[in-house]
Amino acid sequence: MSPTEATLLAGAAFLAGGLNALAGGGSFLTLPALMAVGVPPVAANATGTVALLPGYLSAAWASRQDLRTPAGLGLPLLLGLALAGGASGAALLLLTPDRLFAGIAPLLLLAATLLFALQPRLQQRLRGAAVPRPVAALTVFAVCAYGGYFNGGLGILLLAALSMLGLRDLNQANALKNRVSGVLTAIAVTLYAAGNAVHWGPALWMMLFATAGGYAGARWARRIPPARLRAFIVLTGLVMAGLIAARL
Repeated sequence: MSPTEATLLAGAAFLAGGLNALAGGGSFLTLPALMAVGVPPVAANATGTVALLPGYLSAAWASRQDLRTPAGLGLPLLLGLALAGGASGAALLLLTPDRLFAGIAPLLLLAATLLFALQPRLQQRLRGAAVPRPVAALTVFAVCAYGGYFNGGLGILLLAALSMLGLRDLNQANALKNRVSGVLTAIAVTLYAAGNAVHWGPALWMMLFATAGGYAGARWARRIPPARLRAFIVLTGLVMAGLIAARL
């Protein structure tokens, strides 16, 4: 890596770790940054996910005091669903050709950005909804499978799912989101590594900064005005989706 590339990846990783700890959207930064330095699309997605894993873990540790689970879905079941979903999504990614993933990556980023923008309305509509336990479990599995395939917007979907499952307190939902994200990302990373999809040089370099960003984001979660954070993440997602599409 050149000094310019190293600086780009370090900055993207720090901000991505912080965004994931706060609300999600870290891959809006890591995927375009890795593709910009020449990493192929599928490998860029896998490498960026590897880089963000310590950020998830440090965020889970920093927010551990707020950890609660929805009624009817205990932590062991939720983490089991995270493992199964993350593994399924990672396996699907490894089977996806680079050319196909390059074509759908901007669409995935755009969809995740729109979901994030609509998150308050979604949570309001889902508030108080009665969800049967099998439907709740399937929802968590599907979101975790998405996260194993494409990490962008994972936190957004998890927060929406947890709201639907009855977890209303944002700090509690954030803490559980960080724990589930860490578990599903860990199993996905294991499969990425086994499939030789990871560029370890950039991944290890970015890990350092994503970890610092994840811890900082979890500590700052109560201090940043939600409206400003949401506007920044939406703008970032739209810009990055456009940049990736322009490279195709």
